[in-house]
Amino acid sequence: MILLRSNSFAAAVAIALGAVVGGAAAFGPLFVVAGLLALAVGYAMLTSTDLGLVAVFAIITLLPFGTLPFRAIITPNFLTLALAALLGVWVLRLLAHGDAFDLRLSALGLPLLGFIGFTFFALFLGARGLPDPSTLHNYAKFVLGVLFFFTIINCVRTRDQARFALRALIIAGGASALLGLLLYALNDQTALRLLVSLGRIGYPTEGRVLRFVEDDPDGLERAIGTSVDPNSFGGMLALVSALAAAQIFAEKPLLRRWLLISIVGLMSVIILLTFSRAALFGLIIAAAFLATIRYRRLWWAMIASVVLAALVLFGLGIGGAFVERIYEGVRFEDQAQQMRLAEYQNAINIIARYPFFGIGFGLAPDIDLVAGVSSIYLAIAQRMGLLGLTAFLGIVAAWFVQTLRRLQQVDAERASWLLGAQAGLVAALSVGLADHYFFNIEFSHMVALFWGCAGLGVAIGDLQD
Repeated sequence: MILLRSNSFAAAVAIALGAVVGGAAAFGPLFVVAGLLALAVGYAMLTSTDLGLVAVFAIITLLPFGTLPFRAIITPNFLTLALAALLGVWVLRLLAHGDAFDLRLSALGLPLLGFIGFTFFALFLGARGLPDPSTLHNYAKFVLGVLFFFTIINCVRTRDQARFALRALIIAGGASALLGLLLYALNDQTALRLLVSLGRIGYPTEGRVLRFVEDDPDGLERAIGTSVDPNSFGGMLALVSALAAAQIFAEKPLLRRWLLISIVGLMSVIILLTFSRAALFGLIIAAAFLATIRYRRLWWAMIASVVLAALVLFGLGIGGAFVERIYEGVRFEDQAQQMRLAEYQNAINIIARYPFFGIGFGLAPDIDLVAGVSSIYLAIAQRMGLLGLTAFLGIVAAWFVQTLRRLQQVDAERASWLLGAQAGLVAALSVGLADHYFFNIEFSHMVALFWGCAGLGVAIGDLQD
């Protein structure tokens, strides 16, 4: 037995050394270091679901489009691997220790599984029974994002685990905002060179790597961090900012209050610098929700934030242009809003022709129609019909009913966490009025963030104290 273990260890060392040498020759020393780090993270994920959640949140916020630097039939991204590994760990624990590790579905579990089944039907409906590999790959990532709801409620079972997960998400969001600020502050050539260097792991290397208002390189630059798209970046920060804002006024905040104020303030500034009007209004509506439900002092904080944001924007010399962009957006005068109006009309036409089951996840079946619209509600109705939209809205409504009831039953600390999860979903649902990223098979990290936040709300309400 000892000899067998020794031989196994020697074989493992030999394989690792071979991988290091081969990787150095193929990709360079930097990618070898990154690969070894990834192996260490992978091992940690397989031994601790808490660390697995940290890895998922870090990927969602900091490297959402990162992929393996080589192709193996398909090129799985880091988030897919992390979500699949985390899902596999708790399923294996359930199978191995079923007597001590019960399966949790929650009251929303079966409806959500039914919703996933509905999306599966939509996939094959849109593809006429034969989806192409790219669509199938993106759909698989989308489903893993929705299943993150079940991963959360089965991995976050105690108060300490909930506290750890929430801290990880808030810190990861703050780190993403800081990275976005650093890239924004750099000159365009340096920022472009840094972002293009990520091309080895799946990031774009040409085209609109840097983003500008109205796609005018001589105009205002938009903060994107490592999220590729400024609107999805803003939407992600809006959800995390809303969740973190609830902690600023909590009796027992998850982090030092000054640190929470700094993180929320930084994320709010970066949301402004994305020039994403949907993300900005989503954050405002979420803050108003928190102020109305419990934290009345938040109204004063919102006023102070507006003053601070105005000082920052006018100090950067873009305050006037930002106000003008907001004004044009409200009046639907600029190019982006005109395109949105055209998308809305096109989506309404699709829904009118295919009202019950939609057109699925493929192309529009009629030559005079185009699939795709900047609204999660119209996108769901377009892809899955009014039945699919009704199912989604029903699940979301049931989630709020359930968590609002639990809000009256839990202690002050858990109530602040639950309020944060509610505010996060309010922000996402508000952003979804004018953006589609929380229901988009090509942005699986946003899907995972949405359903992960929903899972946190359910898990917090059912904690084992």
